[in-house]
Amino acid sequence: MEAIVRIHASSGTTGKPTVVGYTKKDIETWSELMARSFVAAGAHKGDIIQNAYGYGLFTGGLGAHYGAELLGASVIPISGGNTRRQIMIMQDFGSTVLTCTPSYSLFMAEEARAEGIDFRALKLRVGISGAEPWSESMRGEIEEKLNLAAIDIYGLSEIMGPGVAIECIEAKKGLHIWEDHFIPEIIDPATGQRVAAGERGELVIATITKQGIPLIRYRTRDITSLTHEPCVCGRTHARITRTSGRSDDMLIIRGVNVFPSQIESILVGIEGVEPHYLLIVERKDNLDTLEIQVEVDEQLFSDEVKVLQNLARQIEREIKDMSGVTCTAKLVEPKTIQRSEGKARRVIDNRKL
Repeated sequence: MEAIVRIHASSGTTGKPTVVGYTKKDIETWSELMARSFVAAGAHKGDIIQNAYGYGLFTGGLGAHYGAELLGASVIPISGGNTRRQIMIMQDFGSTVLTCTPSYSLFMAEEARAEGIDFRALKLRVGISGAEPWSESMRGEIEEKLNLAAIDIYGLSEIMGPGVAIECIEAKKGLHIWEDHFIPEIIDPATGQRVAAGERGELVIATITKQGIPLIRYRTRDITSLTHEPCVCGRTHARITRTSGRSDDMLIIRGVNVFPSQIESILVGIEGVEPHYLLIVERKDNLDTLEIQVEVDEQLFSDEVKVLQNLARQIEREIKDMSGVTCTAKLVEPKTIQRSEGKARRVIDNRKL
């Protein structure tokens, strides 16, 4: 402990948080990798970075903060929450880069619209989002509603925190994993064996330079694939594809594997549906049931019952076609589903498994 200068812990959304310690050198390495990640995302010294990740034991806030300072940018350490104040700060300070979870950025867009504020009038140009799985469709929603380029960043507390890998703004096709500090491989989560190049599986990482709690072949539980193909940006590090969830987030419903991000990609593509949803899994008469609660926009919710029934049937049909899972769609009023200023809670599993 005499060598440990910082203690962080995972957010603990399920179970007890996992604790990790950092030496002084680890903090310097982390800061350098976060600064490198900001550059890959298109940020530079002249930016004003509004850091809406939570400060504290969660690694997001201080990880982004130290990297932005090392970059030489101006940092607004606003942390999460107080959304109206977040928007006011964007207006008054001229923030150009926003760091927060993808679900919170959409919540900000929702609040701004309610206040009559147009993001096109702000100076934001880049949003760096991570800490939860999000789909390509959700990226489109964020970019349209916040008028910025949405960049995916990856990390986990056990390895370092954010800044293990990030998309480049030039391509946005896979996240460059910094191989001078981490050794990545992909395994079959069931057998533990490596999969063929390009196949999806569980990401395993070994740390090369970490001093405080270094890890060898750590199973991240994140499902992705790995490519060594050259990127148009010129960086030569391997890239991981966008994670489709975690192996332990995966729902198994009547023998079918389903990730919440798969369902999200369908919902955000349906007109009139808001990007706020909740999956509720029950077990009735020894059979699994899946209910999807999803918000619809105000105009549609006030429409006639037949229109809503048709929309619910469309959602059920498209999810069945995509995943093979039968579900019940429940349309709810706007702002009914609880919002999160950090990681969004997408699943309630009431089965006693």
